[in-house]
Amino acid sequence: MKVLIITLFLLSNLTLFSQSDLFIGDYYRTLGNEENHSIEYTLTLHQDGTFIFHSYSNNKLGMPPEVHKYGKGKWIVKGKVITFLTDEEKDFDEKYTLNFNNSRARFVTKHPRDKTDRIIKTKLQFFDSEIPWIKTIDIFKI
Repeated sequence: MKVLIITLFLLSNLTLFSQSDLFIGDYYRTLGNEENHSIEYTLTLHQDGTFIFHSYSNNKLGMPPEVHKYGKGKWIVKGKVITFLTDEEKDFDEKYTLNFNNSRARFVTKHPRDKTDRIIKTKLQFFDSEIPWIKTIDIFKI
């Protein structure tokens, strides 16, 4: 009986790890046009539960014309929602200044039972963040 329980426990843990592989990878989004103003977002979710975020803004008429913003920390998954956490002691320095604490994004993909021809790009859809401009970003998996 103990062997059966241990086996079931191990199998359930394996499926949990395999599902987190869906989220791991690089996400990218570009907005605007290269003539006047363009914004690029890059997010990388690592297998060890860490992430790196980079925002690049090139506003030809702005001061300064180019702005780089970085953030890093840890991410956890509950269902299809990814929560981002930033440790104020470890994850902040001169380069990494964005605080992703309590930022959440929904993982959106085509449902496996959807047999239609419609194309749904895999993406993270931010819906909650203390960073105002991040709340409405959809960032697509590369």
